[in-house]
Amino acid sequence: MFEAMTYEAILEEMLSRVTNDVDKREGSIIYDALAPCAYELSQNYFNMDNFIDLVFGDTAVAEYLDRVVSDYGIVRKAATKAVRKVTVNREVPIGSRWGLETTTYKIISKLTDNTGEGASGSTGTYSYAAECEQTGEIGNHYSGTLVNIDNINDVNATLTDIITAGEEEENDDNLRSRFYTLVQSPSTSGNAFNYRKWALEVPGVGDAKIYPLWNGNGTVKVMIVDSSLSIDTSLEAKVYEHIEEVRPIGAAVTVTSPASKEIKISAKITLDGTKLLSEVSADFTAAVTEYLKGTIFEAYSISYAKIGSLLLSTRGVADYTDLLLNNGVTNIPIQDTQIPIAGAITLSGVN
Repeated sequence: MFEAMTYEAILEEMLSRVTNDVDKREGSIIYDALAPCAYELSQNYFNMDNFIDLVFGDTAVAEYLDRVVSDYGIVRKAATKAVRKVTVNREVPIGSRWGLETTTYKIISKLTDNTGEGASGSTGTYSYAAECEQTGEIGNHYSGTLVNIDNINDVNATLTDIITAGEEEENDDNLRSRFYTLVQSPSTSGNAFNYRKWALEVPGVGDAKIYPLWNGNGTVKVMIVDSSLSIDTSLEAKVYEHIEEVRPIGAAVTVTSPASKEIKISAKITLDGTKLLSEVSADFTAAVTEYLKGTIFEAYSISYAKIGSLLLSTRGVADYTDLLLNNGVTNIPIQDTQIPIAGAITLSGVN
């Protein structure tokens, strides 16, 4: 809107209003007096251009996007803490703290799969749920031997399975997508748009697909993926509980996760000399992963031609031959209850 209001344009306009019998050359008194003012005015016009972007849903970012969507009752999902399984050789107190790498964990409950016997303190195998004290995905990353922070002696503790994955704070793209889902979709009276909206309200859920009347009248299936568009079955119960709280009376709801369809890729490539084979393979794998995520709940096949196009457009690739998807040269069909995931990607160089 204010693109024309540059420093040079403003200064020229200001100098044009000074009579010609006054020295207006650079370095003159009037020039030096007006130049700082013109600069500050150009900065204000630049900020005004940006401020306009910050009040609309398609361009607002960070706290400004929060304020836009809050008018519609939408709140950014907060980061959550991972809950992990900890196995120990004897019982430990609830609330005890443990560390591994840059993370710390607090024991919050005892699990049922324990083989320890006898009085408290006897040896065996005990399992506990431990909550990461750091929020976000960092709590999902590490596994291995834990170090006790509370000076409990003679205990061997190991951090193993993820019970509930930690999630980062909802990013702008996901929040904007939920905003568009609300304002652009006619979600009323418990229709399919409503169920998708309710599913997306649960922290950790990245997308959802709704199957009305999937098992007869009064039935609804909700299929979900997490915020990284991957399968996380631990979210199913949370989504089910939330929908049960808000849905209309009468519907039987089933919440499930899709099955994975592995896409294996192999090809022979000719390098153009700008990148190593390992670098090309890493870049191509990243491009394929991004493409597959974009097809989730949208496409019913993975395009052989698209994969070839991604390979040819990867920096460092001059040409390719013998491209195979799951050992074939055709599109890979994806059922509506499946999502594609990248399997083994094997690129071999040829002279």
